[in-house]
Formats: sequence, C-alpha cells, structure tokens
Amino acid sequence: MKTCGEVMTKNPTCCTINETADRAAVLMKKEDVGAIPVIDSQQSKKLVGIVTDRDLTLGVLAEGLDARNVKLEAVMTRVPFTCREGDELNEAMEVMAEHQVRRIPVVNDNGQIVGIIAQADIATRIDKPKKTAAVIEEISEPHKHEK
Repeated sequence: MKTCGEVMTKNPTCCTINETADRAAVLMKKEDVGAIPVIDSQQSKKLVGIVTDRDLTLGVLAEGLDARNVKLEAVMTRVPFTCREGDELNEAMEVMAEHQVRRIPVVNDNGQIVGIIAQADIATRIDKPKKTAAVIEEISEPHKHEK
C-alpha cells in the first residue's frame, strides 16, 4: 500500500486563522477545492484547523452573516483529523471512513501542513477500486447520529 506522502496533493493553498470567510471562498473557487487548511501564520505553517465549503454555507450564508466580516476562526473545524507523510494510506482511509471526512490534512512532526488528501486523490492515485469504493461509501453515509 502507498504512503500518504505518495498520494497527497503537496503544498495546498492555506488561509490564516485571521483571514475572512470570503477570502477562503475565493481561494476555493480559484483552486477548485472544497476545503482550505487553516494555519496560524504563513511563516510557521502550523495547522490549526480546516474550513470547508459546507462550513461557509452553514456557518456564514445560512446565518445571514457578511462573509467579509467573519473570521475563519469562527467557522473552521479546529483540530482536524490528520496523518503524516510516512503513514500508510490505508490508515488515513480508515480515519476518513470512520469519521466521515472527505479530506485529511498531512502534517510533519512539527504540525506543519505539507499536503492534503481528498477523496479524489484516493480515487485517482491508487489502484484498488474496491477499497476506494468502500471508503467513499462509508464517508458518504448519513452521519451515524442521524440514522
């Protein structure tokens, strides 16, 4: 099985914790992604959270807030599930399935963001269609507390 480092998208675009929701939305559109890792600063690159298109929709738009005035700190998921470059991809896929997350940031030993793995990375970069399908199915199931 491949490692997380072999499958991840390297050096993902990130936002800092003090940037606004509209900035994250613009970057998501530009990069054609559904999530942006949130870091404490561009210098340190220490991962502090992740913000998704769903976070922006439910936490900003559905609340009638002005995205130009909402800091990512208010809508991001803090302490997201992560993996390391040397971890086996299988482990990351299990975490994604168990916690129903569509992407998982990859960090180094200092907690700095070095990459991100999305469902699409798994689907296009490994040659195990049955395993990929099973993980995607688990991630996409209704939340366990909604059943």
